Amino acid sequence: MAKVKRLRSAAADFWSQLEALLAWEAVSDQSVEGTVRNILADVRSRGDDAVIEYTNRFDGLQVDSAADLEVSHERLTEALKRIPADEREALEYSAERLRSYHVHQKCESWSYTEDDGTMLGQKVTAVDRAGLYVPGGKAAYPSSVLMNAIPAKVAGVSELIMVVPAPKGEINDLVLAAGKIVGIDRVFTVGGAQAVAALAYGTTTIPRVDQIVGPGNIYVATAKGMVYGAVGIDMIAGPSEILVVCDGRTNPDWIAMDLFSQAEHDEDAQAILVSTDEAFLDSVQSSIDRLLPTMEREGLITASLESRGALISVRDLDEAVEVVNYVAPEHLELSVEDPQRLTEKIRHAGAIFMGRYTAEAIGDYVAGPNHVLPTSRTARFSSPLGVYDFQKRSSLIMCSANGAANLGKYASQLARGEGLTAHARSAEYRLPSEK
Repeated sequence: MAKVKRLRSAAADFWSQLEALLAWEAVSDQSVEGTVRNILADVRSRGDDAVIEYTNRFDGLQVDSAADLEVSHERLTEALKRIPADEREALEYSAERLRSYHVHQKCESWSYTEDDGTMLGQKVTAVDRAGLYVPGGKAAYPSSVLMNAIPAKVAGVSELIMVVPAPKGEINDLVLAAGKIVGIDRVFTVGGAQAVAALAYGTTTIPRVDQIVGPGNIYVATAKGMVYGAVGIDMIAGPSEILVVCDGRTNPDWIAMDLFSQAEHDEDAQAILVSTDEAFLDSVQSSIDRLLPTMEREGLITASLESRGALISVRDLDEAVEVVNYVAPEHLELSVEDPQRLTEKIRHAGAIFMGRYTAEAIGDYVAGPNHVLPTSRTARFSSPLGVYDFQKRSSLIMCSANGAANLGKYASQLARGEGLTAHARSAEYRLPSEK
């Protein structure tokens, strides 16, 4: 049995209680940061030798050459053949839906010409090479491969490098099969901060990339934060989150299982239900008590729900929206009669699942939108991973003679006002009076 906290919006201290519930401190401390900083510096200095040393130490391998860390294309092909037909079909189905969705995100170059002949515009290009970090070992996260690789491929990234740890030599066939389906160019059995360092700085064997994406443990997340600037990153993700808004008319078992779907990730995951119906919250608690013993990850779910979960009673759906926008959840389910009307009022959420039949789990695998989402309230200012994360924009400016005359006089005035004489004279040289 998991006793989930009850909060009521009518309470005088409700917002302070909610703030305390949402508080989460990353487990990265000075010890972790020091370890990661040393690994990054070592890989940057010694390259392949450092990567081999850390891989053998942390993953229990006996690798002598960095070339032994690379997975052949033949091995990817064999993995795709080995997996059951229904799993292959599911991977291919998911990949196709992801491509169909993400192609709508692709930005194109544009330009326009003003009356005086000046052309202005924007040139959109993809990054040359991207690195994808995938958790490895016995764990299987093929969905992570699809979600991170497909928007990169749609964006037009020329080369995609995948790193995946292989503790004791274990690599899951589903992960390799997913890599084959999406067209990963090169795969290396390297994990941890050393993999991030290799991607960020490059070694003789592992090429340097322009963008690193993908989830990992606290060492990986810390490393991504430290290499940002030398390379781009997608985000530094916190624990998984779900917030469900329900009007009390959905099967409480459905809602309980939706809460479980995120709570089963780890003890720090957060599952919150907001409802206008206090009796419905009781029903969901009863469903939680009855269904929890049937779950394989009962211990994780219990720890998550008791430490960071909540059942919140609000006066009406407008107040529920106020709570949502304050929390800015990673996953938001609107299990209500008219979810589209409610969605219009939502300003901050990573992904919005609308209606009683739309389980968050569908979005994790096959819906089409990306499941790499902003966590820890960062949906207030950031977005899901998408094609745009692998594209960059260059401004285009081309002045005609008339345009240089029109714009130059104003540029000159502003430059002289800032005391930048060379700027002013550079513009003035192109004015008719300077010819």
